[in-house]
Amino acid sequence: MPRLLTDDTMETGKIGGLQKFTFSATRTDHLGATEYTLVTIAVDETGSTTGFEDELRGALIAAVKKCQDPKNPRRNNLLLRVIKFSSSLANGYEEIHGFKPIMEIDTALYPQLRPSGMTPLSDAGFSSVGATNQYAEKLTADDYGVNGIVFLITDGGDNDSTTTPKMIKDEVEKAVKGEHIESLVTILVGVNASQYKSELEAFQKAAGINMYCETCDLDKLGVFVSQSISSQSLALGTGGPSQNIPATI
Repeated sequence: MPRLLTDDTMETGKIGGLQKFTFSATRTDHLGATEYTLVTIAVDETGSTTGFEDELRGALIAAVKKCQDPKNPRRNNLLLRVIKFSSSLANGYEEIHGFKPIMEIDTALYPQLRPSGMTPLSDAGFSSVGATNQYAEKLTADDYGVNGIVFLITDGGDNDSTTTPKMIKDEVEKAVKGEHIESLVTILVGVNASQYKSELEAFQKAAGINMYCETCDLDKLGVFVSQSISSQSLALGTGGPSQNIPATI
């Protein structure tokens, strides 16, 4: 699976025993802190994003840079994975990079988005939550404190997945009921997707996702993502998820 920003400090893992669902992550012996928030951002690269693909990439980069700000006290406790998803990609999704310390990420290397294909939203969600669970289990076994937050950013409903919302829900419940992650927040973001609101809200409920937000302002999206990451990271060690993530963008 093509990836950027990986090196010999990374290792790969499988999600749910399914052949096409893999992820990469920093080897735990290369980590320097004692606790981490696992962050996943899944970005829609389907054909319908044509016309605002540069703004989507800009919002992603803005969110990462805000998290890297020296004023952020949790910048050294964030591990970020970014994927893009579209039926035109070999497995329906592709890692831009796996879980890496956010301070090691060079956003200048983030590729331009090339919109095409249909929307494997469920596959993106399964990859995002499943990889979080798998890596959290590894971190916990190695005595790291860990929680997580997942963003699924899309402009439309699912129309090309091999997985189901129920499979995502099972992974979410695994995170909630298991002992390998302190808490997991999942957020579905609709971008320029008001016509799909009812469909996306139904997907949110079926997949067990915590909240659905929508926006047409991609400048605000980057701020929302970075603030939500910081809030969840600050909640690590409290025994529960952040209570400070806004319900709107």
